[in-house]
Amino acid sequence: MSRMQLVASATFGLEAVVKREIEALGYKITDSRDGRLTYMGDERAVVRSNLWLRCADRVYVQMAEFRAETFEELFQQTKALPWEEWIPLDGRFTVIGTSVKSILHSVPACQSIIKKAIVDRLQQTYQVETFEETGADYTVRFQFLKDNVSIMIDTSGEGLHKRGYRVSAVTAPIKETLAAAMIFLSFFKPGRTLVDPMCGSGTIPIEAAMIAKNIAPGLSRHFASEDWDCIPKEIWSEERKKAFDAIDNDSVFHILACDIDPKSVEAARENAIEAGVDDCIVFLPMGIKRTLSELCGSGAVKKREEAGEDSKENEELLPFSEERGIIITNPPYGQRIGEQDQMDAIYKVLKNFSKTDPGWSIFLITSDKTFERKFGRPADRRRKLFNGNTEACYYQYHGEKPPKKD
Repeated sequence: MSRMQLVASATFGLEAVVKREIEALGYKITDSRDGRLTYMGDERAVVRSNLWLRCADRVYVQMAEFRAETFEELFQQTKALPWEEWIPLDGRFTVIGTSVKSILHSVPACQSIIKKAIVDRLQQTYQVETFEETGADYTVRFQFLKDNVSIMIDTSGEGLHKRGYRVSAVTAPIKETLAAAMIFLSFFKPGRTLVDPMCGSGTIPIEAAMIAKNIAPGLSRHFASEDWDCIPKEIWSEERKKAFDAIDNDSVFHILACDIDPKSVEAARENAIEAGVDDCIVFLPMGIKRTLSELCGSGAVKKREEAGEDSKENEELLPFSEERGIIITNPPYGQRIGEQDQMDAIYKVLKNFSKTDPGWSIFLITSDKTFERKFGRPADRRRKLFNGNTEACYYQYHGEKPPKKD
């Protein structure tokens, strides 16, 4: 198999998380910049990266990096690349890209030049004047930054956040890749309890269950490079089989997903069914105040004692009465008039819960820069992230550690 440079793109702020994922797959990072990580791999690395990377946006094959200050330089250096090794005679390809602080600042002009250079190269290679373009799709992406251009081929197609399980959605869902990163940063693992009291369409609890069960995020979707002749079909078959065999159905973990909107809870349940994790998440239509005061920590203990140990409801909710657990949530950002009071009330509920149950960790993403003041104390850690185009901060409050055993 041939060695090549691969590039995993990442949302700003998630580079370190994606780096750990790539290294966990066994590949060494050769370059790390804002929004992209470069590593060496072969055809199997392309397949494994697409199937397993939870927090990256896309996986590219790096064709070249070079400096170009004129359209002639751009044309000649692009034409010199071995495009025929990737794009067959019937291949359909498009060119997209960006240009930042470069002499060649016109994106449409750069698109046209790069497209013409590739066509010229393929015409000479295949000895044809026209192309039928009835075969697989190839998206060529260029990125100009200060007259240096990177040219890549997208192996993923749709973004990697498109897991394939979202059959029902609600307004402003969090991206699956961001939700997975939030879970990784919380140190959630089998054996721990996780609660999302404002679950929306269920992205955070579903991603947590997929991580706990070791379900490859790309197992149920199609990738652009699956149709390419240059990546043998048997590699895809082999790696998908390995991914199926790697699913862990024996780990014990407890996940509670609640939302005040019953329609959101039903949407979350439908998505969990599609993801194959509905059997390990408890879904309940319930507001955050009731969720945390009745179902989690000391509040759940009190309710269970009042209802009696033999209560059927207590049997289902028993795991969430533990002294320690993790809350991970993406509350509404209160950006419309009248919503800030609602957000302040949510912050107050979380603040009170952290006082009554200090063993629980709280992880919350919001664009509200006054959150720490309203919560009553600074976060143990914070990380600047982007939820779509919205700049936000991931506030991390770590619960008290259990006392050491003798």
